[in-house]
Amino acid sequence: MGLEDLQHNFLTARVEDLVKWARRASVWPATFGLACCAIEMMAAGTADYDLSRFGMEVFRNSPRQADLMIVAGRVSQKMAPVLRQVYDQMMEPKWVISMGVCASSGGMFNNYAIVQGVDQIVPVDVYAPGCPPSPETLMHAILTLHEKIKTGEITQRRRDGNPLHLVETPDSPWVPAQPTAVRIGTPR
Repeated sequence: MGLEDLQHNFLTARVEDLVKWARRASVWPATFGLACCAIEMMAAGTADYDLSRFGMEVFRNSPRQADLMIVAGRVSQKMAPVLRQVYDQMMEPKWVISMGVCASSGGMFNNYAIVQGVDQIVPVDVYAPGCPPSPETLMHAILTLHEKIKTGEITQRRRDGNPLHLVETPDSPWVPAQPTAVRIGTPR
């Protein structure tokens, strides 16, 4: 029995597949809860929903220990530089989930004080829709992110690094990647 006759297992797996598995199984979120969506994000960490089965039981307080940012709620223009600073301090590879309609598109706050979509500040990988989205929706967004990490689709980062801070310049335009919108039915 030669090595080619063996089934694909941990001894014959590619290192790239093992790294993807390890990244998917150990995503550590940094919370960025700004409004009512943050309550639903906290509820997802309770015993009823049990995020610990995905290896995410502890929300990190330091961005240097986290690789997933969950932006939950509306982002004001004053908070936008802080959000970008926290994102820049996170380790690579890093991912972003935009939780709620306010974070995704500004929601009902269509005015000068609220950022009309967090993707203007940081690159968003998965959107979790709703006002506020339920903990099940956040968990579905996390599972969608896990699938993107597993397939390797998400490790191909944006062209030439990260998006610009708040202003796009002609010499370095930022073209966001097409993120995944989570679609989930009404729970229960």
